[in-house]
Amino acid sequence: MSAPGNFPIPKRGPGIWQPKIQGIVCNWCSYAGADLAGGGRIQYPPDVRIVRVMCTGRIDALFVLKAFADGADGVLVSGCHFGDCHYLEGNYKAAKRMFMVKRLMKSIGLDDRRFRMTFVSASEGAKWGAVITDVVKTINELGPSPITEIRKEMAIK
Repeated sequence: MSAPGNFPIPKRGPGIWQPKIQGIVCNWCSYAGADLAGGGRIQYPPDVRIVRVMCTGRIDALFVLKAFADGADGVLVSGCHFGDCHYLEGNYKAAKRMFMVKRLMKSIGLDDRRFRMTFVSASEGAKWGAVITDVVKTINELGPSPITEIRKEMAIK
């Protein structure tokens, strides 16, 4: 991962593609880590839109697939480190589900690098910045989601 703050500033404006990345994060650890990053003025790209859930154990695989179906170019799920879950085993359950999501993505021909699960604690604001920077860099390299392109073609017909 690159260091937070060391990301190229992409050109922004009308007609220029910008990645749409959906983040689904744990309230107790990753959301608090993102808050710490903001409070600490750690620089990272603004391309991730966050949905906060109480625990990553609550995240169904369909949440991730629906994000892609609705036009996300990438999805990030982030929760507590193993052994630190406020609900004891939620992050273990989420990791199993997200492993299945990656396998499903491969089987349908969608690049599994568009999806990532990470573990960021409340005290890891700098790590949050690094994770976001790396995710955005990966999605920028991959370009727009093929699902979005297919949806555009279907809307034209």
